[in-house]
Amino acid sequence: IRFRQFAPSPSELNAMPFTPLHMGPGIVFKLILQGSFSLMVFGWSQIVMDIQPLLVMISGEGHLHGFSHTYIGAALLALFSALTGKYLSEFGLRLMRITRDKRIRIGWRVSLVSAFIGTFSHVLLDSLMHGDLQPFYPFSLANPLLGWLSIDALNRLCIYSAIIGGVLFFTLNYFRDRNKMWGI
Repeated sequence: IRFRQFAPSPSELNAMPFTPLHMGPGIVFKLILQGSFSLMVFGWSQIVMDIQPLLVMISGEGHLHGFSHTYIGAALLALFSALTGKYLSEFGLRLMRITRDKRIRIGWRVSLVSAFIGTFSHVLLDSLMHGDLQPFYPFSLANPLLGWLSIDALNRLCIYSAIIGGVLFFTLNYFRDRNKMWGI
């Protein structure tokens, strides 16, 4: 079984994956999972997922959404993202001084969960909009999710999930911290 080779059309290039849009659902996962999820590791996994398409766009060679955008490829990239993202995220959080604690630690379980959610959600979202994506390769060349949502609706879903998830996350944490302060 071989990947189908597609040259991206001009409309496909205009609808290229925009990694920051993938962060919207990540913010919702952070809201739901709180300390059991690292938005930093999730974000790193989004960047890792789009390295292969970026290289194809730069070189003009290869399959735009190739092996990296299959669930098998996503699993391998999740392991890489968890291993590297844990340390990069801990360093980044210390550098940004997000907390007063100088020993910021992201647990391995949190790193793995965040990276797997990141890479698998990336394949899922891109499957909805990219005709060259074969998420179930090598078992199937089909992309049964293609077109379930319009690109505009998908973009709105990602943007709205970021806004709503962010507002709810900060509101929830504000009241939780305020109640701790008052001993409620």
